[in-house]
Amino acid sequence: MTLTATCPAILVAAPASGQGKTTVTCALARLHARQGRRVRVFKCGPDFLDPYWLALASGQPVHQLDLWMTGEADCRQRLHAAAQDADLLIVEGVMGLFDGEPSAADLAQRFGLPVLAVIDAGSMAGTFGALAWGLQSYRQGLRFAGVLANRVASPGHADMLQRSLREPAQWMGALMRDAAFTLPERHLGLVMDHELGDQGEALQRLDAAADALAATPLGRMSLQDLDAWAMAFEGAAAPPAASVAPLLRGKTIAVARDAAFCFIYAANLQCLQELGAQLVFFSPLADAALPACDALWLPGGYPELYGPALAGNVAMKASLHQHVQSSKPVWAECGGMMALFDGITTTEGERYAAWGVLPGEVTVNKRLAALGPQQLPLPYGTLRGHTFHYSTAETALPAAARTEAAPGRTLRGQGEALYVQGSVKASYFHAWFASSPEATARLFLKEPA
Repeated sequence: MTLTATCPAILVAAPASGQGKTTVTCALARLHARQGRRVRVFKCGPDFLDPYWLALASGQPVHQLDLWMTGEADCRQRLHAAAQDADLLIVEGVMGLFDGEPSAADLAQRFGLPVLAVIDAGSMAGTFGALAWGLQSYRQGLRFAGVLANRVASPGHADMLQRSLREPAQWMGALMRDAAFTLPERHLGLVMDHELGDQGEALQRLDAAADALAATPLGRMSLQDLDAWAMAFEGAAAPPAASVAPLLRGKTIAVARDAAFCFIYAANLQCLQELGAQLVFFSPLADAALPACDALWLPGGYPELYGPALAGNVAMKASLHQHVQSSKPVWAECGGMMALFDGITTTEGERYAAWGVLPGEVTVNKRLAALGPQQLPLPYGTLRGHTFHYSTAETALPAAARTEAAPGRTLRGQGEALYVQGSVKASYFHAWFASSPEATARLFLKEPA
């Protein structure tokens, strides 16, 4: 049985990365959430960092939408579920509107989402109109909601930009260049909201952005105005999760979650719970031991930024070794895997002792080592996901398996290695658990004797 839910929705896109999509998406979500509206935000493509800010702005969990990694059916069901109790759905695009396979434009067109284009107009005038026209006209059938100028120098500059548009009605306003609501970045993307100190500073930045947006035509849209973006989302009467076998029922999984290990999809936690697992969280930086658990998940993050703290927490290291010596499963992704090796050397040449569970050394480089969608074939199914890292690992461990390129893509060199030692499975690969719940469950179950 198919049900329909109607809700205003918008996809925030740009001609390239770095134009300010996240700032505008956060500002729009924060503005409407402050007014008491229920806002749900999604992120197009694999991304761990933007969703932290988007969730803070909206007050709701943020899930990924990707026609390949998560799949069309998954996207459709999440949009439908959100539309049932939200006043506004916002999807933040990825890279440029037409970049990637699949692109943000593909997602918008598949679900009929209107597109709001954000353009960094800091160094342009009339060309702004050409860019807006190109984004609107490049692909036939793409719904276009309008254009917002970002990082504008002055009201006079904004007037020039507005006059450059072929269709004046598409003008959604201008945000001036202002450090008060600039979201800080580092090599893997945005700095986490909680890294600014207390959460109050992060909220101050979001409020400043929302206040600025409130003075634009986009920010002045009422609920009635938003009806122009209203669309019907179809979904099944019962979510696909209802058919997932509870393969992890009765199992407790400890999940590392702190400033060093923070690359966690909210939907991955949801998938583990739907598999029947009970989740407990701990901090490898601050805690002295693992919580009582049957299996351990070490997600990605920034272990290289916290070398002294990780090396100094000898009690946690001992607890991890005891877990492994008890043959309890460990799944470690990217940063989680890095911490399992003997040592990590930073870009400044400083080496810190790591946990020494796996033999080998990790070196963090200044150049990107790998990026892109990949999939990991396993005996119980194929996990989809992606890879994104600057470090490299040197180890005597053989690769038990390797990731493959997403369909239609090619790999430069070999895929990411899956290392297996005893009950430990580790890789630079970031998995989207719902792409194969059974394969996911097997990562956290003891292998048959």
